[in-house]
Amino acid sequence: MYPLRRNRRLRASQAIRSLVQETTLSPNDFQAPLFVVEGKNIKDEISSMPGYYRFSLDLLVEEVKLIWSLGIKSVLLFVKVEQNLKDNKGTEAINPDGLMQRAVKTVKDAIPEMLVMTDVALDPYSIFGHDGIVEKGKILNDASVDVLSQMALSHAQAGADFVAPSDMMDGRILSIREALEHEGFYDTGIMSYSAKYASAFYGPFRDALDSAPVDTKDIPKDKKTYQMDIANRTEAIRETQMDIDEGADIVMVKPGLCYLDIVRDLKNTFDVPIAVYQVSGEYAMIKAAAQRGWLDENAVILEQSMAIKRAGADLISSYYSKDVARLISDL
Repeated sequence: MYPLRRNRRLRASQAIRSLVQETTLSPNDFQAPLFVVEGKNIKDEISSMPGYYRFSLDLLVEEVKLIWSLGIKSVLLFVKVEQNLKDNKGTEAINPDGLMQRAVKTVKDAIPEMLVMTDVALDPYSIFGHDGIVEKGKILNDASVDVLSQMALSHAQAGADFVAPSDMMDGRILSIREALEHEGFYDTGIMSYSAKYASAFYGPFRDALDSAPVDTKDIPKDKKTYQMDIANRTEAIRETQMDIDEGADIVMVKPGLCYLDIVRDLKNTFDVPIAVYQVSGEYAMIKAAAQRGWLDENAVILEQSMAIKRAGADLISSYYSKDVARLISDL
């Protein structure tokens, strides 16, 4: 007896597969991370991230216009800070004429409609490569939050639409929200890295910004005292709930593919937009395998993007954003 229902009927052609497809991708789903450096006419390839670059402000303009032309409407800015400007207090982070602040203005001048988000963390500015102030072998929480709040405010003053605290200090969302409200930046959004894990997938990113923790005696060599334990699941719900209660508008899970269970947990629990960061290590692995001919790069990046969206992501921050946008337009 043959079955009355045959599931393969709905897979028989591209036309029917497209009609019944449950998850779709659009350039509107993506955000492009951008690395910015001082200087002029610089487009510097990152050795551990083939095909991805650091841009000086003049060439940043061209890149942002290209991103916009592909239908991507948001960028997430990171800066590589010169060594002589680093300290243990984040002094340069709150410089109104700092590289981040100028980068925000550059993007807004080039494409006023582009949604600009900014990284709020001290590691690019720290002589120790940590996301907070270091004292007596510990990463200080409250003192770091004070600087992060000033940093976020300076980004808003420069024209950022959203600030994106990636530090994982306790209470920083409330402090940043209060700082923004006090100065009249009621409409500046916060995308909180709410479930950011102490992952091994961040290495190439730290190469890009020279922001790895310094291997120095009596100072933590990793970020496990503030980033989440990779073994924990319910903690992510607790962290996210606290950030929402403190004023976060969007919450993020980082990294991506290894944490899709967390993405689904958050999507099922909360009614705020969920962002996912497909991180540098994920990008680098695909690139390396593709260069050896072991994977079809385009097929893999579409599949991974679809998996992230299917798990519940409303926004995907990915180094493959431009590539996926191009591939989608060709489908």
